[in-house]
Amino acid sequence: MKALNLALALLLVSLPALRAAPARPNILFLFADDQRADTIAALGNPVIKTPNLDRLVRSGLAFNRAYMQGGMQGATCVPSRAMLLSGRNLFHIDEKLMRDATWPEAFGKSGYTTFVSGKWHNGDASLVRSFKLARSMFTGGMTNPLNAKLRDVADGKVGEAKLSPKHACEVFAEEAIRFLKEHKEGPFFAYVPFDAPHDPHIVPEGFPINYDPAKIPLPPSFLPQHPWDNGEMIVRDEQLLPWPRQPGAVREMIAEYYRYISYLDSQIGRVLDALAASPHAKNTIVVFAADSGVARGSHGLIGKQNVYEFDSVRVPLIISGPGIAADRRTDAMCYLFDVLPTLGKLCGVPAPNSTDGFDFSGTFSDPAQPARPHMLFAYRQVQRAIRDERWKLIRYPQVDKTQLFDLQNDPHETNNLADQPSHAAKIAELTALLEKEMQRSGDTGVLKVAKPQPADWTPPAKKTKAERKENAKKKADQ
Repeated sequence: MKALNLALALLLVSLPALRAAPARPNILFLFADDQRADTIAALGNPVIKTPNLDRLVRSGLAFNRAYMQGGMQGATCVPSRAMLLSGRNLFHIDEKLMRDATWPEAFGKSGYTTFVSGKWHNGDASLVRSFKLARSMFTGGMTNPLNAKLRDVADGKVGEAKLSPKHACEVFAEEAIRFLKEHKEGPFFAYVPFDAPHDPHIVPEGFPINYDPAKIPLPPSFLPQHPWDNGEMIVRDEQLLPWPRQPGAVREMIAEYYRYISYLDSQIGRVLDALAASPHAKNTIVVFAADSGVARGSHGLIGKQNVYEFDSVRVPLIISGPGIAADRRTDAMCYLFDVLPTLGKLCGVPAPNSTDGFDFSGTFSDPAQPARPHMLFAYRQVQRAIRDERWKLIRYPQVDKTQLFDLQNDPHETNNLADQPSHAAKIAELTALLEKEMQRSGDTGVLKVAKPQPADWTPPAKKTKAERKENAKKKADQ
């Protein structure tokens, strides 16, 4: 009897401690499509209006040097999202996400309710496998968001596409809000991959924020044309504006792009408001990031098929929540494929069997703590790059061209130092590091070819009206 009483007494003493044990944090991951790292007002853009991303910046930790690693195809969002969700690097991913377990799948197996609404560009099978709840999914690459075809997952299958009743971003936001209101018990992993601000830059009629193209500054690295053939000069994205790039046309495109970002920001605000009003508010980590940057006139380019900082590989990354420094910025370098391994460790979620991610959670409490010492980037077999804390080397093997940038003094990569003899030692040092990192990462590309092609490039001649009509007829007949 005494032993029983002692056991009961010990149990009563331990109950407060058990009640005080913290619940595992929820994850709300908001993801943009083609949003440059320099398009958030609170992070230094003096023109754009992003009040909701600004409040996320004030409540959390913003990463000045977060990156996607590149792509082996023009639609870089496919490999970028595959890297993010698998925690694998560019040279190890399965773009359909079927070979390796995904991080959402790992969260689900660890007791998290997993939810997604938005763009999915990595195949139906991996969508079904990765999430317990998937509603209003756009399973394509790009579309008019006012006429998007969306699909639900039910009974383990992706259903028939139905025309969206409103702008797709609004639907994705409403699905996320619905989930936050309906979810009652246990931790959740909610992923909301918007398809904005990818072109076409379309917002609903009457959206009140507009930008005057005449007041839009050109990118600091604006050029009428890229100085040489970078290996991907006439991909679809690069044909959105003619050559040479005209300042007025670029300003108009950026004005439309900024307006779309402001519209996306308004939908993100609705989701953040719903979270704040929910019982999950104090125990949810909110992440905002994007799958890539995009050039929009920088370096004479329009698209993202390159390895320049703001034109492609550098992305916004903001993380806010319990235990994370508020209203701080960090220079710690990381890839997108480091994010979910880091959050997984924080949430007690065992990693999938294969992961290349780096845990940078130390920066959450100490933003001065470094993460990766250098970063490797690649685009197809035509571009390779390496950067360290200060310097960046870009190599174009097919045309035997090299660029060297001092990112500390030239963050927009406008002054190529590669031809200056005084920097020969730095080029040799970074080239050796690039080769080492390529080998370590499983990159089988090369930095030199036996017979380089001419570097000079001439824009294709404009097609006549008759030629355009004939091409349209051929496509219709196919």
